[in-house]
Amino acid sequence: MKDWDSLVAFALTLPDTIAATYYGGPAVSVASNGRAFVSTGREAGSFVLSIDTDTKALLLETDPATFWQTPHYEGWPALLVRYDNEDPTRVAEMVARARDQAAARKPNKPRKKA
Repeated sequence: MKDWDSLVAFALTLPDTIAATYYGGPAVSVASNGRAFVSTGREAGSFVLSIDTDTKALLLETDPATFWQTPHYEGWPALLVRYDNEDPTRVAEMVARARDQAAARKPNKPRKKA
């Protein structure tokens, strides 16, 4: 996954996924519940992976060259992933894990209009 387009192409091969938006930017979500698991970030050369905090901590500790965060992501179940990395197989596995975690969650509740 060398860029956003190749990441999306891979993510859309996973079961029950659709191209979507998340906080106004491009994302890939689980179709049945609307939960995004990858999205674009503000940081060049990286994407956002939504994943549980235990896995996040492990990834940050074991491969900080690929998996990293800015203060914006501290305390949240998401981290940044560099497109240019030495282990694309591990990244693909983490994207699939994030999809599985998102699929297991309840659907998003509709927001109340003001």
